[in-house]
Amino acid sequence: MKPLPIEFENRMKHLLGSDFESYLSELKNPPIKAFRVNTDKISVQEFEKINPFGKEKIPYVENGYYLDYQKVGNHPYHHAGLIYVQEPAAMAPGECVNIEPDWRILDMCAAPGGKSTQLKNKLGENGVLVSNEIIASRCKILTGNIERLGLQNAVVTCMDTGKLARIFQDTFDLVMVDAPCSGEGMFRKEEIAIDEWSQENVTMCAARQAEILENAVKTLKSGGFIVYATCTFSLEENEMTVDSFLQNHPDFEIIPVNQKVAKSTCDGIKFDGCNCENIHFARRFYPHKAKGEGQFMAVLHHKGEKIPENTIAPKPQKADKIVTDFLNDTLTEYNPDYINEYNKNPIYYNNRLSIKDGQAFCCGVTIGEIRKNYILPHHQFFMALGHKFKRKINLSPDSDELKKYLHGEEFDTDCENGWAVVTVDGYSLGGVKVTNGKAKNHYPKGLRVK
Repeated sequence: MKPLPIEFENRMKHLLGSDFESYLSELKNPPIKAFRVNTDKISVQEFEKINPFGKEKIPYVENGYYLDYQKVGNHPYHHAGLIYVQEPAAMAPGECVNIEPDWRILDMCAAPGGKSTQLKNKLGENGVLVSNEIIASRCKILTGNIERLGLQNAVVTCMDTGKLARIFQDTFDLVMVDAPCSGEGMFRKEEIAIDEWSQENVTMCAARQAEILENAVKTLKSGGFIVYATCTFSLEENEMTVDSFLQNHPDFEIIPVNQKVAKSTCDGIKFDGCNCENIHFARRFYPHKAKGEGQFMAVLHHKGEKIPENTIAPKPQKADKIVTDFLNDTLTEYNPDYINEYNKNPIYYNNRLSIKDGQAFCCGVTIGEIRKNYILPHHQFFMALGHKFKRKINLSPDSDELKKYLHGEEFDTDCENGWAVVTVDGYSLGGVKVTNGKAKNHYPKGLRVK
């Protein structure tokens, strides 16, 4: 690893005291890798029967494991969205609060999607996730990860947090603020963070984080929760930001995180001039204390009374006959109330949160594109609703047909004619159009194995 900036080392010596040498020593070891089971597609119990990636569980994440596998991205189970590779400490903020399955959740700074997909796994059929990313190129990566995992009732937006605050006032039960930061906790994993570090950058990040938190408040429902997280160690971006926020918002309080997370983390630091008596409720994840990189998290609870939500969803739009005919031919079952239209494309979405055309990068599951007299299905449709397909082609992980499919090639099949989902061990990989014993490949070119 590159030498650390002297100013940063001096700051860490002040924070860690006698633990500083242990911290430095740990940075010489390789970064810790991990993954989560995508429980929207497979239960932990079923996954453990086929798990080739690593058996050691992460103590604070029920569906999390430490990764012990090379080139995991090439494995068919990864293509099928059964897992999401994520740094283990980054999973801790998503485990801080007990999430109800019908909540509306906003992830304000979501790309590449680790915390978003983790939060979505905790929601049921009535829950809705909005994942936001301000940078368009990163928004595409975020959408791709949500697509790969086959997540339903997820909305991806691409806007600044001020616009989010204007559009979604008093809307969410929980807001995840995984704020852009100076990245001190990622020095071992991403050496570019060392090159970019400076005291000026720390100060700039703290100002931006305060602004994001102010916008998060506007989107939160009475009685809701903000989980504030960074991957840095600096007091300015962590405890000082939280303390300042609480001073400006007496209707909020900092509350303890879930006990499993608390056991793997250290108390927040009471700095000179700190006004928050319970700042120790904030948590610090250190690489020399637990397996992972650096992470800070704090749960900020709005003390207002929780107002019951109006559960009456907007009336769905009348579905085009071309769409319903396609769904009737393709799926064994579906909820007709979930058929909607977004940006002139048919989507499958529970409508618990109304999204206007143009507000989202992606809304729900895109069924496909309406052509002159037929539907050209989208990859999202196969990934999210493949388990309901009438025509399935199940392949084993080491079969020649599967290799051909992931390379974008046609292969022979005895499946009947029509749109079919290709699965690996029963889990959706993508789609094909079957004609007279030939499966014409519709796996997206950008995802194919070269």
